[in-house]
Amino acid sequence: MNKRNGNGTRRLIGLLLLAAFVTAFELRAQAPSPDVLVRNTTEEVLTIVRNDKDIKAGKVDRIVNLIEEKVAPHFDLARMTRLAVGRAWRDATPAQREALIKEFRSLLVRSYSAAFTAYTGVSVEYRPFRFNPGDTEATVQTLIKLPSGAEPITVDYDMSLTPNGWKVYDVRVAGASLIINYRNLFALEIDRGGIDGLIKSLANRNSANVNTAPAGKQ
Repeated sequence: MNKRNGNGTRRLIGLLLLAAFVTAFELRAQAPSPDVLVRNTTEEVLTIVRNDKDIKAGKVDRIVNLIEEKVAPHFDLARMTRLAVGRAWRDATPAQREALIKEFRSLLVRSYSAAFTAYTGVSVEYRPFRFNPGDTEATVQTLIKLPSGAEPITVDYDMSLTPNGWKVYDVRVAGASLIINYRNLFALEIDRGGIDGLIKSLANRNSANVNTAPAGKQ
């Protein structure tokens, strides 16, 4: 390659990188803010849950598909899995990491599906949101009000800004971190059977839950 062609190639690569950067910046600028994203997603799912005949009839696949379509895309599954697995993540092979993300995603989707269908009459209060322009981390605080008149439950979403918009990387229910809870459980499995043991345990749990209906509605 002569010098002129080399300079032209470098210039082209530079322009492509610049275009990619501008596109990513524009996408991030157009992405809804964390509080709007949580509010819109929650209300949309709750509305469907309250009115969908198949969900009311207890059809598990319908609610699972709903969570897969409407909720899962807003979770940073790779980061959540890495945080939940903890230090052992560094020793996992690429294939093991892929399997862990896949099984953890299935576990979260099933758990979230059960949470949305367990109570059909809940309402969600969105707490005042504090956010500064340029922030790349945020917490959206909500209060779940139960129809039975029981004590409301706080549910907070820890989020970060990614090239694909804001993503949830942890959920805290009544102050308890979902990620820390799973990290403690996963550590026990890893101590017993290593990474492969954890993958097998998650796969078995997900398989057992395939035909299990969500928790009873209230």
